[in-house]
Amino acid sequence: MSRVSDRLNRWFKPYAALWLTMIIGGTVVVMMALAGAEVYADVVGKEGLANLDVPALQYAESLRNPGLDAFVTGFTNVGGGVGMPILASILTAWLTFVSRTWRPILLVGGAAAVSILATTFGKKLVGRTRPDHAEAVPPYEDSPSFPSGHTLNTTVVIGILLYVLCLQFQLLWVRITAITAGIIFIIAMGLSRVFLGHHWFTDVMAGWTLGLAWVAIVILAHRLFHLTRRKQHAGPAPTFDRPVVRDVVLEAVHEGGHGDKESGHGKDNAG
Repeated sequence: MSRVSDRLNRWFKPYAALWLTMIIGGTVVVMMALAGAEVYADVVGKEGLANLDVPALQYAESLRNPGLDAFVTGFTNVGGGVGMPILASILTAWLTFVSRTWRPILLVGGAAAVSILATTFGKKLVGRTRPDHAEAVPPYEDSPSFPSGHTLNTTVVIGILLYVLCLQFQLLWVRITAITAGIIFIIAMGLSRVFLGHHWFTDVMAGWTLGLAWVAIVILAHRLFHLTRRKQHAGPAPTFDRPVVRDVVLEAVHEGGHGDKESGHGKDNAG
């Protein structure tokens, strides 16, 4: 019975630390999204970040042409409600196969769920109107604008995938290449929303901010999980009264060697 209890504690405590941190962190991120309603009300009515929106949209309109519009539309669809789940599933499945653990599925799935929740609540509470259709590239979108769901979800999913990939691959050039590509992808996804006139620039900024905050919390939770598991498996820290196991083993081996030598000498003398 005690052995079963020990095994349960060995697995429950680390996972409890992981999920508790993610639940608390997820609540914080959702609250940050809800707090965006108050920030939005203050910013829009005064000179501030909202003054970036109209100039950014006007600049985006000056860059448009049919070929570029079609390319950016195709790219932004990758971060949408269909494209991002497909991309995330492929990359997560690959990392799961490579790592031979459920870690990618748990981290990416849990992080994405909270990201979608924050996006949904933020949009409903703020209810910000998107740029006018006359200033946007079709196909048009009519859901609330703040925060940018494409930007927020892409930041979270790609950020967690990069973290898992860096855990799996130790080569520096692999990590640098992956992180660089991921950052470019995240930035480009956000800017594509402004370029197409589907979001205001402050919507995208909110998506980046909330996404990075949630990624940081998930990574913190995972590191705490591993720290707790390591302590569970390693036992209590060594003290002067409790020597390190390695030293005890070496001492026993050393004494055993001396004992063999002494017994050998005894046999020689007896012979």
